[in-house]
Amino acid sequence: MKPVMTLGLTAFLSVSLLSPVGADTFSFSTGTPDGRIGTASRPESPGKIEIESADDFVTTSTTRVNQATFTGLLTGGAGLANIGQVNVEMYRVFPNDSNVSRTSGAPTFSTAQVPTRVNSPSDVAFDTRESAAGNLTFTTTTLNNNFTVLNSVLNGIHPSPGQTTGGEGAMTGIEVRFNVAFTTPFSLPADHYFFVPQVQVAGGEFLWLSAPKPITAGTPFTPDLQSWIRNASLDPDWLRIGTDIVGGAPAPTFNAAFSLTGETVPEPSTVLLLSSGLAGLAIWRRTKKA
Repeated sequence: MKPVMTLGLTAFLSVSLLSPVGADTFSFSTGTPDGRIGTASRPESPGKIEIESADDFVTTSTTRVNQATFTGLLTGGAGLANIGQVNVEMYRVFPNDSNVSRTSGAPTFSTAQVPTRVNSPSDVAFDTRESAAGNLTFTTTTLNNNFTVLNSVLNGIHPSPGQTTGGEGAMTGIEVRFNVAFTTPFSLPADHYFFVPQVQVAGGEFLWLSAPKPITAGTPFTPDLQSWIRNASLDPDWLRIGTDIVGGAPAPTFNAAFSLTGETVPEPSTVLLLSSGLAGLAIWRRTKKA
């Protein structure tokens, strides 16, 4: 009988250590593309500078993000065969991971390049995954071979005071959903983040498609910040795609089409269960000696 008790306690402790006790599924979505705008987001490659487009989401507890999707447009005659590297970056919201001293300070936190950094992504990424590094894999799904967005941002990313260009007009291309698996999942403590996908395309461009703002058919949350963009020349600053670049009165605001899935990581519960197991083992050992 005693060996059975020992085996049972050992199994209990193993579960305490290894199982995500009480873990909940995490899922987030901004919904489907609305056709309002497409914005460039790509890694640096020969003849092309880096561009990053960003949209936000929140985690309310430590979350392991295993998969993502995002939907964009392949333009310039490019097709699926022209897709190269795919990256995903996670940024926290300014002033995290940022040099606040280079800004004007409250309330606008402006710089010589941008009107404000309030609610922007931070200066540097919190974490990244890259297909070239092997910690990200992806597949693609063609949704529409002839999809048109009403406006776009690619080359018109300029520092203040010339940031407002109105956008670069309508663009047509192949609508593609990227299905991404993180072989090394993101581990994100509770916080407010920006999701940044980048796609390298030979002989064309990738434009990340906008989604409804406010979120209607996805996962609404508050505050839902508008999408931002920067290129290597503007780095480390960011511009608001709607308010700063498109402009107008009133200026439009945008989300971007993406989703995330994973699970919460209930660290306090796991620690509590492990402590209970250790206490039970100690009591059993004292009883055995008695």
